[in-house]
Amino acid sequence: MEKYEVIVIGSGPGGYVAAIRAAQLGKKTAIIEKYSTMGGTCLNVGCIPSKALLDSSEHYYNVTKSISEHGITVKDIKVDFSKMIERKGEVVKANTSGIEYLMKKNKITSYQGVASFENTNTVNIALATGENTSIQGDKIIIATGSKPTQLPFLQIDKKRIITSTEALSLPTLPKSLIVIGGGVIGLELGSVYARLGAEVTVIEYLDRIIPGMDDDLGKELQRILKKQGFKFNLQHKVTSAIADDDKVVVKASNKKGEEQSFEAEYCLVAVGRRPYTEGLGLEKIGITTNQAGQIPVDEYLETTVKGIYAIGDVIQGAMLAHKASEEGVFVAEVIAGQKPHINYRLIPGVVYTWPEVAGVGYTERELKETGREYKTGSFPFRALGRSRASGDIDGSVKIIADKVTDEVLGVHIIGARAADLIAEGVVALEYRASAEDIARMSHAHPTYAEAIKEACLAATDNRAIHN
Repeated sequence: MEKYEVIVIGSGPGGYVAAIRAAQLGKKTAIIEKYSTMGGTCLNVGCIPSKALLDSSEHYYNVTKSISEHGITVKDIKVDFSKMIERKGEVVKANTSGIEYLMKKNKITSYQGVASFENTNTVNIALATGENTSIQGDKIIIATGSKPTQLPFLQIDKKRIITSTEALSLPTLPKSLIVIGGGVIGLELGSVYARLGAEVTVIEYLDRIIPGMDDDLGKELQRILKKQGFKFNLQHKVTSAIADDDKVVVKASNKKGEEQSFEAEYCLVAVGRRPYTEGLGLEKIGITTNQAGQIPVDEYLETTVKGIYAIGDVIQGAMLAHKASEEGVFVAEVIAGQKPHINYRLIPGVVYTWPEVAGVGYTERELKETGREYKTGSFPFRALGRSRASGDIDGSVKIIADKVTDEVLGVHIIGARAADLIAEGVVALEYRASAEDIARMSHAHPTYAEAIKEACLAATDNRAIHN
């Protein structure tokens, strides 16, 4: 039986990163992936393919809506949806192939098959070839990710009533789409099809969209998406969805208890994700998941069984690829005897609509609930020379700082390139910078990043220069 110092189960952004870091630290490492390609949900049916379609649809939307403002005239614009889906597949293949290359480069042994525990240091693999094998590991990392959550009263047929996986590979461009859930996944995929001309209707149980982010971001995003054609039905509880050959009828009750009916070609169920641990045989080794299906871990991400760790979507916390990657590095370094750290408050959240939305740190709602005194400073993108030049004038930056010490507590952005700009906020919070510190930093002109400097000036005695 082959023996390893580290075995990683799952090759998503948590698993493959954990394997690479362990190998870098001199550990003999193996990784097990059930599917034919590496990269997990993120690379295969999540982050990467959705961004590929978002970029393609954004190009089309800009050509049809705003390119003429730049003095460019284009005629007979058409969407070749099959080509768009084909390009998405090529992007995915390039990324997954890159992971396979990294495994070889770092001398990590890869197994394709379904892993299950025989005991606390032995993993059985039902290989894709139909054979079985077992390997042993001194340390084992569970990184099996998550699956889309299903509503118990709603049957997902993967044809008309679909999850995010099917939404990435529809056979034809839909004319209408109902999205159940006003979170990140639903809004991103809704954006893809709204930009391509589909009528998109969002049904959300809560009174706001992107509820995990600062309230101001949700309000502004909803306003902008309405301009792009979205229809929102907040505080609506879905009660049923019935599909036939060419349409779906969704019924929901509003806050008054009145039943309403919605009809579209497709219904995307995007109400979150759940940890995926089925078939691992956790019961054989004494690991019991909690009510949410998550694997309990301690501050070192070690489970209740010594030597077995868990990271990413199978444990508590935000289900984000970069959170899983940070945990992968963390566990590998803990195993190697180092003393790494993760500040979960500083894991940024991003929505890749256009404009993009990003936030890190505390929200105003959280600070109000704890009673901490704070101050804010905001700056609109429309006041930036760079935004005026590109035409991306929607959105703003909001800085939240401690009222007494001026320490930055939160950075919340909706606007052009917010997904990239939020890194400045992460650095500020990591090193406990004050709003004054950032305000004193020189920001290149003209850039979108100037909005962060101006928002920090606004938070320090309302000193914004250009607003």
